[in-house]
Amino acid sequence: MASTHLLHSSILCDSFNSIKRNNFSAFGVHGFPSFNQKINLRKNPSFKAMSSIDPKSEKRRQLEIVYDPEERLNKLADEVDKEAGLSRLTLFSPCKINVFLRITGKREDGYHDLASLFHVISLGDKIKFSLSPSKNKDSLSTNVPGVPLDDRNLIIKALKLYRQKTGSDKYFWIHLDKKVPTGAGLGGGSSNAATALWAANQFSGGIATEKELQEWASEIGSDIPFFFSQGVAYCTGRGEAIKDIPPPIPLDTPMVLIKPPEACSTAQVYKNLKLDQTSKIDSLSLLEKISREGISQDVCINDLESPAFEVLPTLRRLKQRIIAASRGQYDAVFMSGSGSTIVGIGSPDPPQFIYDDEAYKDVFVSEATFITREQNQWYSDPASSSSTGSVAEFSRPLNDGITQ
Repeated sequence: MASTHLLHSSILCDSFNSIKRNNFSAFGVHGFPSFNQKINLRKNPSFKAMSSIDPKSEKRRQLEIVYDPEERLNKLADEVDKEAGLSRLTLFSPCKINVFLRITGKREDGYHDLASLFHVISLGDKIKFSLSPSKNKDSLSTNVPGVPLDDRNLIIKALKLYRQKTGSDKYFWIHLDKKVPTGAGLGGGSSNAATALWAANQFSGGIATEKELQEWASEIGSDIPFFFSQGVAYCTGRGEAIKDIPPPIPLDTPMVLIKPPEACSTAQVYKNLKLDQTSKIDSLSLLEKISREGISQDVCINDLESPAFEVLPTLRRLKQRIIAASRGQYDAVFMSGSGSTIVGIGSPDPPQFIYDDEAYKDVFVSEATFITREQNQWYSDPASSSSTGSVAEFSRPLNDGITQ
């Protein structure tokens, strides 16, 4: 704060008169066009007049004017933000686990029917969106190699789908800060796509409903619609038939995720699936038991484990070693989705051999908890105590000529 002490009240009057004559113009914020706006000093004072009393004479001794230019600019920017639309947005893009996953049959379209308890967890990516001046191209960058940056990426597909459905003409610079490993059975790419649909809708003023976004999402991926649930759902069909349920597991239940460097090909896992060798237990009875008694090894059934272990035999050994070494540390140990992540529920810590054995030096390890979201709000990053799910903090280092 800059302050000036003046002894003559006439200067105060001159200062206020000078400000009243000013029209603030050519003020740009968040990349939006400049505007002309008169400042109402009675609503937005940046000068404060104060007087002090001489304790001996009890007479006013001098007049003090406090000038706070930062306060004035902040209030001006607030007025602009009310009038201008969104220009940048940072969103958390969490992944999920399948607490149980039953494969119940094969469909005529070649897909399989499933019945699964999906739950969003606290591990996730961060995606930064910024409006692009381009009218024909989205530009995507990321912090990890190997992630496609073109139309193969589900983020780009989701933004394209949103424009097709709504007629929006908005294109974006996007930076994906990737934390969720690929080929992990955690739905990281599906979450990225759902997050992109949500973001595009925010930039367009929320013209689509959550239900519409959820329905559109099924056109580009079976797991994507789930992320428009509250974060926990009983899913059937290809995974796109979603029934929201109350969280059956305490959200603060700890878990550890352990993924080897090798990924499982989902197509290969399903190719190896033998329906006559899957579990015959009723999926609704699994859901009821979890709701009534909590997590246990006998309810965390994944019918894709056996074919995944055929595709990647080292994954079977990893699961067996985790169970053997845990000595009751975990309530359940199971594979998520089509692999290759092994989940240990009940403790955030991996067994010691993960640190000691040279064969596991390159595994991905992360602790996590369960999370949900409120209606009309996106998921918040639990790692940030101040996170609200969307943070306007994106400074644009990108350009339209991004290459892989």
